[in-house]
Amino acid sequence: MPVVVTCRCGESYSLKDEFAGRLVRCPRCGESLRAPEAAAAAEGQPPGPPQAGDPAFRRDRFLLRQKHLAISEKYAVWDEEGKPLLFVERPAHLARNLLALLAGLAAGGLAAAVVGLLLHLLFGVPALTAVGAVAGFLAALVPVGLALSVKRHVTFYRDSTKQERLLEILQDRKVQLVRATYTVNSADGELLARLHKNYLYNVIRKRWYCYGPDGSVLCVAKEDSLILSLLRRFLGVFFGILRTNFIILEGTTRNVIGEFNRKFTILDRYVLDVSADRKGALDRRIALALGVMLDTGERR
Repeated sequence: MPVVVTCRCGESYSLKDEFAGRLVRCPRCGESLRAPEAAAAAEGQPPGPPQAGDPAFRRDRFLLRQKHLAISEKYAVWDEEGKPLLFVERPAHLARNLLALLAGLAAGGLAAAVVGLLLHLLFGVPALTAVGAVAGFLAALVPVGLALSVKRHVTFYRDSTKQERLLEILQDRKVQLVRATYTVNSADGELLARLHKNYLYNVIRKRWYCYGPDGSVLCVAKEDSLILSLLRRFLGVFFGILRTNFIILEGTTRNVIGEFNRKFTILDRYVLDVSADRKGALDRRIALALGVMLDTGERR
């Protein structure tokens, strides 16, 4: 069944059903517009829910570029036409975390001196004094350093002026040794999703789980191939040929609804494409948050 598209200039024309939901260009005025999802309805599939959030998120493809030579991780996000949509930043808090480390070292040194002196006066055993001093050093270094350090949250802004916040990803814990968890919130603080990954599982094949507010699995992102993931462990990116790409699966099924791919360029450029999610099951805000974490969360 053909898809009928009507432009604001008044031009109306029909396209093949394969163009349903895709971005097309009006042949009369040249303006870009998205074709309706007529094909899905014609096949008896229920229409997807309307996408929530700012209009900048209401699309299926996002182009991302990471800014280099910056202490904090920064991304520019465009649409398919190359128009800027969003500015994303994950501050490194380098000065604050460096001061936290120095304060921890100072506290550890003081604790080591006090504990070592007490043990020396009480027992006079050099070995016991040394062990106690090391234990005191670590006992003070870790809590003081952690207490003063800052979590690295991710914030989505309208543009690089950072005057309007649209979305944020909160790092749940400062230390995430085995399991890393992040919370995705809307601009007004509404909980949208939680992102989890397990470092032990990721040794073989990187995998991220996305849970809804009710605890249900919204999607799973994993490396595109088990064989390629194993090759990457031994060979690295191999001059960019084995760059890490992800597929996004709907819920706990094997239904692929999206991809996050690194383009073959010198600079870090990525494409998040969820056009396969014809029903709109995955909130595009969550999809983009997941895409950003597939890069910055993996330290690629």
